[in-house]
Order: sequence, then C-alpha cells, then structure tokens
Amino acid sequence: MTTSTIDADVAIAGAGPTGLLLAAELALRGVTVVVLERNVVRPDFVRAFNLGPRSLELLDRRGVVDRFLAEGRQVSATSFAGLDTPLDLTCLETDHPYVLGIPQTRTEALLEQHALETGAELRRGHEVAELSQDDEGVDIDVVVADDAPTSAGRRYCLRARCLVGCDGGRSVVRKRSGIGFPGTPATRWSLLGDVELEDPATLAYGKHDTTRGSVFVIPRPGYVRIITADPRASVDRDDPVTLEQLSDAVRLVLDREIRLTRPRWLTRFGDAARVAERFRLGRVFLAGDAAHVHPPAGAQGINVGLQDAFNLGWKLAASLHGWAPDGLLDSYHDERHAAAERVLMHTRAQTELGQTGDRIAPVRAILRSLADSAVVRRMLTELVTGFDTRYGVTSTGESASRHPLLGRLAPNATLNANGRRTSIAERMRGGQALLVVRGDVSTAAELVAARGDRLELLALDPEDGSDWLATIDAALVRPDGHVAWVSDVPERGASVAGAVRQWLG
Repeated sequence: MTTSTIDADVAIAGAGPTGLLLAAELALRGVTVVVLERNVVRPDFVRAFNLGPRSLELLDRRGVVDRFLAEGRQVSATSFAGLDTPLDLTCLETDHPYVLGIPQTRTEALLEQHALETGAELRRGHEVAELSQDDEGVDIDVVVADDAPTSAGRRYCLRARCLVGCDGGRSVVRKRSGIGFPGTPATRWSLLGDVELEDPATLAYGKHDTTRGSVFVIPRPGYVRIITADPRASVDRDDPVTLEQLSDAVRLVLDREIRLTRPRWLTRFGDAARVAERFRLGRVFLAGDAAHVHPPAGAQGINVGLQDAFNLGWKLAASLHGWAPDGLLDSYHDERHAAAERVLMHTRAQTELGQTGDRIAPVRAILRSLADSAVVRRMLTELVTGFDTRYGVTSTGESASRHPLLGRLAPNATLNANGRRTSIAERMRGGQALLVVRGDVSTAAELVAARGDRLELLALDPEDGSDWLATIDAALVRPDGHVAWVSDVPERGASVAGAVRQWLG
C-alpha cells in the first residue's frame, strides 16, 4: 500500500486533549495536519474533570482560555495524597491560581473547535492499524469504521511526513513502531462509577475512611462519582464492571448498604506506572498517555499531555519548515521524558501514602506534620501542579545562570514594551518566541529581522520593572512559553545571538 505521495505533513492518532492541542499548535504554524480518531462520535462519559493552572496558562498563551473559564468552576486548593492539609494554589505565581472543574468532554469539544479554526482536519471513525516508516515519511494503514462516512473506502493508506501517537495507554502507534514501554504493572485496582444515590442522605460527599479502605464520593450535576478499591484478589482489567460489584465494594468498606442506581459509566483503573523508552523514533513521536501512564492521584493525565503537545508542536513545525537547529527535535524526548518520570514519582508516592492501613499510618502522620510548614506546602503545590517543571537550559552571567525562572514557564508579566502596555501571554498568541530586551536593542533587532514571524522583539521601557523582568537585562522566551535564556549584563551581544541560534535556527 506504500505510495510516494505525501498526503499530510503530520498525522496524529487520537482526538483526545493531547492530540487536539497538538493539531492546533501545528496548524497554527502552517503545517498540514490530519487527526485520525477511531471513535465515530465523542464518548459521552467523562474520564476527567480538571484542568490545572499550568494548562490554563498554556491555553491563555493561545488566546482561548476564556472559552474554558466560561464553562468551569474554579477551586483554589488541591491536596497531596489525600492529606487533611489543603494546598493553597494562590501561592503560585500565575494568573490562574486554581483548578478548573470542567468535564473532559467539554475540554475536548473546545480543543476540537480550536484545532479546526486553525486549519487542522479531523477524521472520526478512522483508526491506525499498521505503520511503516522510511527516511522521507510514514505509511499509515487506516481502517474506517462501518458507520463512519468516508470517500476513501474502508481501508486506505495515508502517507505523512511524521506520525504522532496520542492514542492512549494502549497506543497502537507505540506498539507498531516497536517502542518499549517499561515500568510497573498494576498491582491494585479501583472501581469507578458515575451513578445516582437512591437516597442522597445515606452518603455524604467527600472521602470516607475506615479500617477496610476508602470511598470517594464526588458530586456531579445530577449524579455522583464513586471511587473505591476493587476488593477482589485477581482482576482482569478488561472484565466489565457491574453495578453489583461497585455496590458490594462500597458495602465492604462502609459496612452498610448504600443503594446505587442508574449507572452512567462503570469502569476500573489500576496503579500501573510506565514511561516509553523514547518519545521519538525516527519520524514517529509519542505524546500523552501513549508516552506515559501513571496512577490517577492528583488528576494529572490531561494536564501532562497538554504540556507534551505544547512542547512538541513548535519543534516539529520548525523541523518540517526546515529551520530547526540541530538537536531541537531530540530535546522533546529529553525534556518531556524527564517531566513524565517526575509525574510518575509523585503519583506513585501519593498512591502509596493514600492507603489507610496501619502500616502506612506513621508515614502519613509524619507527612501531615511536615505539611504544617509553609515551605513544604509550597513545594508540594508546585510538584502536583507541574510548576516545578524546569527544562535543562543554560544562560549567561553568574547570577543569570541561577535565575529561578530559567527553564521554567515564564509568568504572564504585564509590561511596557514597544511603546505600549502589553503582556507575555498576549504577545505569544501567534505561536512565536519572544526576545525581551531592556536598553539597547540594535543587536536584538537584527536577530529578530532575520527570523521573520518566528521571533518578536519586546523592547522594555527603561523604567519598566514588571515582576521577574525587573531582575534581568534580556530574556528569550521559547514558543512554548519557557524561558530559554536570560542575561543580567548589558554586554550581551554574542550571548543573545548564540541563544537565538540554539533555539530558533
């Protein structure tokens, strides 16, 4: 089925949040994108409900965050391992110091709208079955569902210059490309049910701990989500979950009958923790759950995937347009694999610490005591929100090389630049990098002029001391919003030129 004709620059397997944001990031930069989604219609059950502050910042940098804020509920606290001590998100340096409660179905609908507006193509009912790659592209064998409209028949070959697997923890792209998925298999399973309570007064919202385990009751419009451990010693993850099984598990923990009715969605999930050996193999890439799976503690799944997409999008577009410097595409694996390992570390820790047995009780007591410290709470808050993600970049000057924001996402500073009031987020909505300079801009202006629309110069007014920019003389903010270089000395000419070449060709 191989053909030499390129049908698209990039094919993306999976129209979940990761795949849709990646499609938008690529299309924004003039890359032709086809998203292949095996489901003919979007599932009506809700896998997740939360967008974290880091995700909201990314969406703000593309000018679409208000769409999400209009539909969600803002909660300014989170927790670590279910401890009684809340983590206050208002301590974070962000315009969005809260978790946004919004159903994943709505997140996907809004991201689909964003992707289509930027020019991506979405094919529902089209599933990747096989693939092979060569030096010029990837041949993708696509199977079309019986109830999906198609003009290409029920099986066809799509050839793309690159393929990105955003197709979940059981990724066909990962398996067919031969990328290993090492880690630990699930050893504990939990049941999840979106159900109604026959008598709502019998079970209050929140976490119910007993010596036999825990039951989480989460309110949702018109129903509740109940999560509790599967008490069976041997579990097949593919066996259907029944309402009777969920009721029995709840009864075992609470030692009383709770009548559950009208199930909307019943499923199970485990505590498997795996990271792909590599996030890139030739012209095949992995992102989201296809690249990493972890325990659901802290509701990190969507948020980590969106960060993958934001990191990969501009780098892949740079490569396809021919201006990517050496090593830029490989930095996707280097940066996001390390971030995924960190997510696995703290979600596994939360899963273990969340147990209610006597053996773990002393450890929980010590952690609860430590959480009395504001410093520890700040550290845990940055950990569970991804605010501590710091990519390995270098800079100029002794103090600049230790700048606390180097490698991190640049806060959305409001500043006076180019003769007007603006902000970091506002200036990044076209997907370009920013070169922020105080004082003489002659060298910077030449660098920007040579790079067209992929770099914009922000000339700070001399007296502007906005937030973190007050401590530096110049900064390079990558297209994904991370600070790639800072300088605290006026003699920055050669250094800034090197930084711009390193990241922008």
